[in-house]
Amino acid sequence: MNRKTEEKALQELKFDEDTLLNIPEERYEAAAIDGANRWNMFWNITIPGLMNTIKYVLIITTIQAMKLFVQPYVMTQGGPQNSTRTLVYYIYQQGFQSHNVGYACAVAAVFFIIVVVMSFFLKKVIDR
Repeated sequence: MNRKTEEKALQELKFDEDTLLNIPEERYEAAAIDGANRWNMFWNITIPGLMNTIKYVLIITTIQAMKLFVQPYVMTQGGPQNSTRTLVYYIYQQGFQSHNVGYACAVAAVFFIIVVVMSFFLKKVIDR
């Protein structure tokens, strides 16, 4: 792990800690007075308080998973019979190895549309 990745991971952890600290303690106290157990407090106070963070993490993780390139490129170059070839690796192969730059740009544009549509879909599903 390089220094930049470590700093990014620490910033994300700090973001999560700040989110947890922004849930008012009074909500937990009121729930305890009402007789709620720890499990009910977790599901009815903590999870709703973290919902914006959960949405953000799900959308960003999905986008990061879709643009996977380095691992298949370094480890297997697409693997046996292209079993580990991702869409981004396919775009790279078409654009830089096969010199089909126009085709690679078209595939990249479709990929962009897929990522945007999937992000909106995830946001709609999570907002329910």
